[in-house]
Amino acid sequence: MIVDPKSMKPDDATWVLTSSFVIFTMQTVPLGKETLDIAPCEMSLPPCSRRLSVRLSTTARVRPFLLRNGVVLVACIGFGLLESGCVSKKNEVNILMKNAVDVVLGGLTYWSVGYGLQNGRGPGTNPFCGVGSFFLDASSEVMGEEFAMFIFQLSFATTATTIVSGAMAERTNFHAYCLFSALSTLMYCIPAGWVWSGHGFLNRIGVIDFAGSACVHLLGGTSGLVSALVLGPRLSWDRHSRPRMGNPTNAMIGAFTLWSAVSTINSSIGGGLVGTIATYLVHKSFDIEDIITSILGSLVSITAGSAFYRSWEALLIGAVGGLCTTPVPSLLRRWLSVDDPVNAAAIHGVGGLWGMLAVGLFLDTTRYQGLRHHRRGLFKGGGGSLLGIQLAACLTIVAWSAGVTFLVLKVTTIGNLSA
Repeated sequence: MIVDPKSMKPDDATWVLTSSFVIFTMQTVPLGKETLDIAPCEMSLPPCSRRLSVRLSTTARVRPFLLRNGVVLVACIGFGLLESGCVSKKNEVNILMKNAVDVVLGGLTYWSVGYGLQNGRGPGTNPFCGVGSFFLDASSEVMGEEFAMFIFQLSFATTATTIVSGAMAERTNFHAYCLFSALSTLMYCIPAGWVWSGHGFLNRIGVIDFAGSACVHLLGGTSGLVSALVLGPRLSWDRHSRPRMGNPTNAMIGAFTLWSAVSTINSSIGGGLVGTIATYLVHKSFDIEDIITSILGSLVSITAGSAFYRSWEALLIGAVGGLCTTPVPSLLRRWLSVDDPVNAAAIHGVGGLWGMLAVGLFLDTTRYQGLRHHRRGLFKGGGGSLLGIQLAACLTIVAWSAGVTFLVLKVTTIGNLSA
């Protein structure tokens, strides 16, 4: 059946595009079974037994990356619903199309250039960027692990770009945004290499960012803030009043989807509780926007050290994250006239910054064998050295993100289509 797009209502198109994201993020290979290319008659031979062992070992290493990739890409659905709920109804489809572009063009850019800049190990690799693995085409010996890592890292790259799209919603030319999206993916790759790759200078000085608090969230939040400042507010925007959500239901479902994708329960409990109490004390009512901001802010806050905290530490860090992020949108709106429809600067910028600093306070390396020789946090008797390293990394990434975003906006002349 062919459906005329002109006959579709905004809500219909929203759910069609969301369903497409669901199908796009589904795994195509069963993760619960081993995929073997060995004939049954060969399995009794010693060489084939060795091949089987190697194959099983490779599959066991690759499966977690593919599984986590599927989980992280679920965030694309969450971002799409959240952003479509925060903008006016007439722009719901437009913002979802931009999210699709982030994956499509971002994926092409990351495959051709970005992955090599982040993880390249060829001649010319230096502390600033990698060289090699451009137009990625791995050999058969390492194909499984290399492509699994590529897909996993791609999900982070598209997330960083999608964060920015919400902050500039309803003010950008779609064609220019396509170019901006591709270039923004490259903006992510360089600092991701600094933090996560062996050649990166931040990695060498001992920075810890387990799941992208700085190189995904702080980077995206800073870029979103700069974009909102450069583009200016929407025509219908008033600094003295909070803009109304076009579809609060979509926004809340999007927040729940992001919640399930990140799945750090204790931190989100702390942030959600603090945000709910704070918004009631301030407004004498429960505000859905503040509650969403506090929950998502707490999720971002835990990412830098989510693998290393005790349960009560996660609850505390999430609570502080929710408390820090909730008032920021109003302050930015009143003091700097920042029109940020999805509160990206608060959630990802402030949440990412606090998440990095929390590692410098709470990290206890004695509990984890892989961190035995690493610095401990300030509250664990390690002094302030790790906290200083984490802060230096944050300042470096903020400067990089702000500078590159400003240049890209000027190069793309992304325009202002105020709504």
